[in-house]
Amino acid sequence: MKSKTLPKRISRKTATKKSWTDRMEQDNSVVKILDKDFADMKAGSKMYISNPKIIEAYIRNIPKGSSVDLKTLRNDLAIEHMADVTCPVTTGIFLRIVAEAASEQFEQGKSIGRITPFWRVIDEKMPLAKKLTFGTKLIHEQRKKEKLDIS
Repeated sequence: MKSKTLPKRISRKTATKKSWTDRMEQDNSVVKILDKDFADMKAGSKMYISNPKIIEAYIRNIPKGSSVDLKTLRNDLAIEHMADVTCPVTTGIFLRIVAEAASEQFEQGKSIGRITPFWRVIDEKMPLAKKLTFGTKLIHEQRKKEKLDIS
């Protein structure tokens, strides 16, 4: 009787890591009814869970020289998708994916005018900005160019 050998487990370090641009390809979105209170949302609320492409499309529709805060973005998406609220956790995750993918594209030679203008939602002082792999310099420069509440 031959003994079976189990395949080696692939660790996170040896697995091929997806680029931020690859992560943009998630396209699931759903409205769920909350069965209990969560963050600033009440049980029974319809909560919209977006995806990176929808966040990107929203940001691309913000006019140059204008900015939108995260609360407004979440509220607008909830209304558009017939929900009461938009999930704050996944919105933050997907916003980061959009920003990181745009930065990757910029580093690969895409002009600043052709990448998603994430700086119209993310400012340097947001906790999310401090998590970005490329830092806050690009955000600062672009917000200054567009005269977006620079102090």
